[in-house]
Amino acid sequence: MRAPHFWSAGLDPQSREAAPLTRLLLTPFSMLYLWGLRRKLARAVPDSAPVPVVCIGNLTTGGAGKTPVTEAIRNRITARGLRAASLSRGHGGKERGPLKVDAGAHTYRDVGDEPLLLAATGEAWIGRDRPEAARAMAAAGADVIVMDDGHQNPSLKKDLTFIVIDAGAPFGNGQVLPQGPLREKVPEGLARADAVILMGEGPVPREVTASGLPVLRARLAPAEAPPLGPLVAFAGIGRPQKFFDSLAEAGGHVSDAVPFGDHHPYAKGDIQFLRSLARDHGARLVTTTKDHVRLPPEVRQEIHAWPVTAVFEDTAALDAVLAPLFKS
Repeated sequence: MRAPHFWSAGLDPQSREAAPLTRLLLTPFSMLYLWGLRRKLARAVPDSAPVPVVCIGNLTTGGAGKTPVTEAIRNRITARGLRAASLSRGHGGKERGPLKVDAGAHTYRDVGDEPLLLAATGEAWIGRDRPEAARAMAAAGADVIVMDDGHQNPSLKKDLTFIVIDAGAPFGNGQVLPQGPLREKVPEGLARADAVILMGEGPVPREVTASGLPVLRARLAPAEAPPLGPLVAFAGIGRPQKFFDSLAEAGGHVSDAVPFGDHHPYAKGDIQFLRSLARDHGARLVTTTKDHVRLPPEVRQEIHAWPVTAVFEDTAALDAVLAPLFKS
């Protein structure tokens, strides 16, 4: 899906006039959603995994950078000598798991796009039933499970929880789904966390300051220079504009940019439109690595995948938060 315009904190004048009425109409649904989540969390008896579980969660619907952070923390733990594996739900894939992802054999239609990316740089698993998947991963030899998402899912006990927040757009309009992008009230979500990872430039939100949680600063950094020459960029992620801005800031000549909804499955018509746009601009097509795995195999060679990685400003501070894992 693509985020509705009224989820944004900064609205144009016309949207600002319509937003209050829209939010008013959606109020009963937000109240029902919040009631259901609180009831689920209160009644849950989480299963304990045989090994430590690190949760990389957020408080909003997509766009914060959870998957690159999951990759970075998994790799950091691995570098310290433990076998760390990521666990994803497998959103958009047909497989239920538990299943170890094979980047060479599986497609995004099997396991989802994000697990495929994680499998390209380390050990990655999927599982709709998280406790069952955690047991399978431990039985296969994993020392630590790094869970991509799942902060609002109480089925599996977490030993350490990071909340990833986009510093440039922390909580949208501050409303809960479907009135806004929040999955839950900010203070309630932070109360179940151990640390906050603030992605990108921007002040620390006052709600985070009030929580007293450690704040780690990180950013998405390009793993390589952008392609030379004019570019037509496209992306189907939580916040496509972040990708377009990053590409331009890294020196890319972005002639045009096309946003799609998060996890958009690219069809033949989409590819024809993008090719036509590139021809008009005399440009090359470029997209995210997450989008690239959702492209039809026959067109991937002609479209450049521009990779980014999550980089922490203070790795010593990250290691301090992770320290209990190594002590245990």
